[in-house]
Amino acid sequence: MLQYIVRRIILVIPVVIFISMIVFYIIQLPPGDYVSTYAAKMSVAGDVMTQQDMDEMRASLRLDQPWFMQYLAWMKNIVFNFDFGYSFSYNRPVMDVIAQYMGLTIIVSLVTMAFTYAVAIPIGIYCAVRQYSIGDYIFSAIGFLGMATPHFLMAIILMYLSYVYFGDPLLGLFSNEFVNAGWSMDKVLDLLKHMIIPVLVIGLANTAELIRVMRGQMLDELNKPNVVTARSKGLSETKILLKYPTRAAMNPIVSTIGWSLTSIFTGSTITAIVLNLPIQGPVMYNALLAQDMYLAGTWLLFMAVLTVIGTLISDILLAWLDPKIRTEFRGT
Repeated sequence: MLQYIVRRIILVIPVVIFISMIVFYIIQLPPGDYVSTYAAKMSVAGDVMTQQDMDEMRASLRLDQPWFMQYLAWMKNIVFNFDFGYSFSYNRPVMDVIAQYMGLTIIVSLVTMAFTYAVAIPIGIYCAVRQYSIGDYIFSAIGFLGMATPHFLMAIILMYLSYVYFGDPLLGLFSNEFVNAGWSMDKVLDLLKHMIIPVLVIGLANTAELIRVMRGQMLDELNKPNVVTARSKGLSETKILLKYPTRAAMNPIVSTIGWSLTSIFTGSTITAIVLNLPIQGPVMYNALLAQDMYLAGTWLLFMAVLTVIGTLISDILLAWLDPKIRTEFRGT
């Protein structure tokens, strides 16, 4: 299995390089560049840039070079200096911009993932064991509602309800008095309070989907011969449930961890804009609009690496859950 993991890690390198190349090229496909976008904004403000000014600005930012030369210079700085370039929009190094928002992004994403799996797995098991019960129908209805309701609409509804019943729409991740304050227990509690709506909104659709997957898998496993044999031997129903059908039903859930992690990161963009969350989604959106290629390229490169790592973690967890997969790993 160790040999398999090492081989997968080695394969990550060309995959990430190829993805970074495609990403960098796609970012520059729209007409114009950062300079033309900047000039258009300046024109709206009443400050018109001449063509010479734009050419000089392009030269200073090295935007007058072919995209592939820009890409090679970018990758060289990443590999040898761990320098991901300079954000034109923020007038700061890219890593400074990402570091400013990455901490809260990771917190929101991990809490959302924990909420998703902690809620979906037990409810999926319950719905399968109590098939066609009132609880099964209620959770199924909530699940379909969660999958059908757009994130931004759910965010607006929850903000409205929060304002009506508690007097606070819970915009952002902090109250005004804690935005620039140092970390303290009061600030942590304020953060947890403001995370309720983002976690519910971002996690609800994934939770609803995983409930249906878990329920379907459990129903397939509950009457298999190994479960029937275990019952005939007098084992308790709880022990049987946890040892056989639940463990087997977890395989498709675990296999989606890599996708779930990135979908939570990227799927939160519209919700983050609606809720005014200081996380990476709106930063990435604005970088793409402004054609801030180094900031947008670094974020998309990070998402690609995260997807590959998540997929690798899924494979390792699958091997731990399923003896047949472990045998295949030993043979590779």
